[in-house]
Amino acid sequence: MLQEGAHGKWTVSSSDESTEENSDSEKPSTSSPLNAVRGRTSGPQYPCSEARKAAHKRKASPLKLSDKSFSPEIPPVEKQRTNQEGLGWCLSSSDEEPEDQQKHARKETLKEEKCDAPKEHPLNLHNDGELSETQKAEEYDETPSEAQDTWDLLNEGNPFRFFLTKVSGIEQSYNSGALHIKDILSPLFGTLISSAQFNYCVDVGWLVKQYPQEFRKKPLLIVHGEKRESKAELLAQARPYENISFCQAKLDIAFGTHHTKMMLLLYEEGLRVVIHTSNLIAEDWHQKTQGMWLSPLYPRLPRGTTGSAGESETNFKSDLISYLMAYNSPTLKEWIDLIQEHDLSETRVYLLGSTPGRYQGSDKEKWGHLRLRKLLKEHASSIPAQESWPVVGQFSSIGSMGADGSKWLCSEFQESLVAAGSSVTTLLKCDVPVHLVYPTVTNVRQSLEGYPAGGSLPYSIQTAQKQLWLHSYFHKWSAEVSGRSRAIPHIKTYMRTSPDFQKIAWFLVTSANLSKAAWGALEKNGTQLMIRSYELGVLFLPSAFGLDKGYFCVSGKMHSERNDSATYFPVPYDLPPEQYGSKDQPWIWNIPYTDAPDTHGNMWVPS
Repeated sequence: MLQEGAHGKWTVSSSDESTEENSDSEKPSTSSPLNAVRGRTSGPQYPCSEARKAAHKRKASPLKLSDKSFSPEIPPVEKQRTNQEGLGWCLSSSDEEPEDQQKHARKETLKEEKCDAPKEHPLNLHNDGELSETQKAEEYDETPSEAQDTWDLLNEGNPFRFFLTKVSGIEQSYNSGALHIKDILSPLFGTLISSAQFNYCVDVGWLVKQYPQEFRKKPLLIVHGEKRESKAELLAQARPYENISFCQAKLDIAFGTHHTKMMLLLYEEGLRVVIHTSNLIAEDWHQKTQGMWLSPLYPRLPRGTTGSAGESETNFKSDLISYLMAYNSPTLKEWIDLIQEHDLSETRVYLLGSTPGRYQGSDKEKWGHLRLRKLLKEHASSIPAQESWPVVGQFSSIGSMGADGSKWLCSEFQESLVAAGSSVTTLLKCDVPVHLVYPTVTNVRQSLEGYPAGGSLPYSIQTAQKQLWLHSYFHKWSAEVSGRSRAIPHIKTYMRTSPDFQKIAWFLVTSANLSKAAWGALEKNGTQLMIRSYELGVLFLPSAFGLDKGYFCVSGKMHSERNDSATYFPVPYDLPPEQYGSKDQPWIWNIPYTDAPDTHGNMWVPS
């Protein structure tokens, strides 16, 4: 369909409005058998989102600016025509369901990565055709940290056990204390017996190569949400590996996804849990800002121990078992039994999950934003003048919020985010400032990956045009504190900060984006919470770290000399966040950006 706007004319791919997608959002964008054969040359061989397909296409066939006179440096913000008032956002109303962002969530595989642009120094512009296919394929073949570095990282005082992933192309000092997946799976972390990988998008061949050679044949369970053709493709990827088995998460509510990202690692020495934000694909561990919580090594309990043995003060063990039981899968029973047999008492974080369903009564508070509300009421301190403490939410995808803030964002969701202590007072929605951090077009254009980074920010024009009110809450991505301003965030974080942004009352890292599908929405006059997707995160509360003041101080550096103290929390991006300027626009993946080049000298034309 032809549209006009500030960018001139563009075509919206019919798939964005197709009735087939709207009626069957769980069905990922899969190729026909013929297209699967062609995939080696014309697109990803495996299922992926429309946004990802566009990113792949532009990496494989870059579009250079026709104006050759541009300077080979990051173009100034002014050159990007971002004032899109009127924008031509009057598309014919698509009937997308409220959570269409979830169905467009990310899938990508190694085949896609083979066409990626070469690794670059931040400001260099390259001819993407100069590298051989072999060089491109090896681009993301990261090497793990030196053994001593990893050992130091594990043993130095880091009470939060919160880490970022390594980023290629930034100053190396900012990767000190960060982890690649090869580090996590290293023998230094434990002698692996078996593992379970819970994720949304999995490139099986790539994943196997991240394990050390000696662990590659150990039993590996992949927990996923794929159905029909995409499930068949996932299973086909694993055929060469006899040690790999699968557990399909039930997704009985439309537009739901299995979005949880967790590793269960069973060692000869014990058990480890990793809850993180990265898909199991090369791109997610390369030049994006991602986060994780890495558990301590949990020792096995003495034989014959029963009941609540090995439980933490945060109830993490029983909450993790409850989460796994929600899958109602015999395959996961083995892992539930293994967790029962280990001592998780050293855990200091609270588990916060979402599982698909419609929940009433006390079950309403088990999952989603009502679970966060309950945890904050029970374990967070009441803050003096708390109505002046802002809420910050930072995410990589956005669902439909409704016609205005009162529909969900500034009503039930905000009420959960501002809960604190057992006080029954409910703050008016207008009392608490809300800062939402989501990358601008300029953030994406100037990123390490350039415009294709926007393939992992699947905010569509169809959703955006219905909620222009939301954009007044938006703030730019900036992460000088962690050296990651140009590493587009796929991490999702939420926190409550003091008015001067020097303290935080709590911090959450999670897989959950800003959507009702992820967090849940109240139904039936508030008596029922409906959640579409699986999500998982961990909540850091001062009380669990022995702090009686009711807040963490914000650390000025991700890895400073103070990181042995639970007083200072390493927030991974800059505070206070900077509000969008008059010329800033949120990144929208399915419209073109042709007025200024990205860091690779390319334009963005998604269709």
